[in-house]
Amino acid sequence: MSSSAPPPLRVAITVDMEPDCPPFLWTWRGVTEGAPRLLDLFERQAIPVTWFTTGDTARLHPGSVEALVAAGHELGCHGISHQRFDWMSRESAAHEIGESTRRLREFAPVTSFRAPYLRFPGHYLDLLEAEGFLLDSSQAKYKRDVPGQENAKNLVRLPASITSSALRIPKVIREFFLGRLADPVVLFVHPWEFVDFTQTDLRYDCRFRTGQPALDALESVIGFFKARGAEFTTMRDLGAASALATPAKPVMAGAAQ
Repeated sequence: MSSSAPPPLRVAITVDMEPDCPPFLWTWRGVTEGAPRLLDLFERQAIPVTWFTTGDTARLHPGSVEALVAAGHELGCHGISHQRFDWMSRESAAHEIGESTRRLREFAPVTSFRAPYLRFPGHYLDLLEAEGFLLDSSQAKYKRDVPGQENAKNLVRLPASITSSALRIPKVIREFFLGRLADPVVLFVHPWEFVDFTQTDLRYDCRFRTGQPALDALESVIGFFKARGAEFTTMRDLGAASALATPAKPVMAGAAQ
């Protein structure tokens, strides 16, 4: 009796390209200093990555967006100004999505979306679908979802698996949690985590083991999954595979709010 080997674990590393630790700081050292370090790491490790990028990042630092696209990574959308969508009216949310999408698509095709703070009402999903998005990653397995009936029929939703600061905790504890994550594994980091903010008075999780220790930890995380035969992929490719495997969801009448 023969048995086939299980498929490899799929891992998507994602980067939220935004100001430095909003809403506590609105500088751009992560984009100018941290993002190049990440690009170097991903090139050394030869892995594709999805960069969820704000419209303001593209406006103020277009060279940084051009660099990640030139490196072959996926460009995703993270809204314009890193404001919470669950605090917006439907009209404001539509503007944020439409304006950021137009700006980012000047650099590359954009079909994956993540809301700031992983907060996005289900009844705004149709706004993403109307703009041609195929995937949303605005949920997290470790936090309660935003209320709102989902109203997009063909949009794939893939939540983040673990919070970004957990990737900076000591290795023994970190790998205990990483080893228990289910397929597909969706990880996220921010470029500002790879700038040394340890001597600032920012909130603890914004300065804990930032800079080189964070970069070393992320490289260790990549090595952890490579040693287990994981397949690194983009959110776009994960979404395409999920769409093929999952029937379209019915849309509830009167769901849009």
